[in-house]
Amino acid sequence: MSILKFNKVNFTDGEKTILKDINFEIKKGDYVTIVGPSGSGKSTLLKLCNNLISPSDGSIYYNDKNITEYNPVDLRKDISYCLQIPHLFGETVMDNLSFPFKIRNAKINMDKIHELTYKFKIRKNILDEKIINLSGGEKQRISLMRTLMHTPDVLLLDEVTSSLDVENTSIVEDIVKDLNDKGVTILWITHDMEQSFKYANKRINLNSGELKELEVIK
Repeated sequence: MSILKFNKVNFTDGEKTILKDINFEIKKGDYVTIVGPSGSGKSTLLKLCNNLISPSDGSIYYNDKNITEYNPVDLRKDISYCLQIPHLFGETVMDNLSFPFKIRNAKINMDKIHELTYKFKIRKNILDEKIINLSGGEKQRISLMRTLMHTPDVLLLDEVTSSLDVENTSIVEDIVKDLNDKGVTILWITHDMEQSFKYANKRINLNSGELKELEVIK
């Protein structure tokens, strides 16, 4: 059964066509990388996956149900999107890492916060750090940690290692691979060709808003 399905999806912005006649199916547990030139519609594709934007034409299905039939907040709990440019809020790192619990009216799980801090190899004293003092790489990792406080069914990643060094890129890749091994479906935009093949079993190639290929890698 497909977990995500695009059926004749188009997206236009004014008179400009961003995506044209996109058709594909993603199965639960797939690890899909998305490649293509800048401006080819990759980020738009991810935003459509969890209804951050709506298609101009066509239909998108999550677990065989049109995504328009889901409550948008509930949908985005299941299909989580981590942006290329991290958007942190509040004053401190803790403000951000506690947010996923607060929107679920759940008790803050400090064990989970410490677990992810350890996995991402973030310095121990960072929780009280003001976000204005963070480096670009730290902001990116905190943004991803915030997304992973509750494990989604589908994880959408938009160039999330673009501001990271080689060591931290490898850490993130291994964490995402572990999530995929545990059943999380991954869609990851990358301009790194080596990264696009490293763990993925499928690769989407977009060019000028058209799906040129859905390549099975392994």
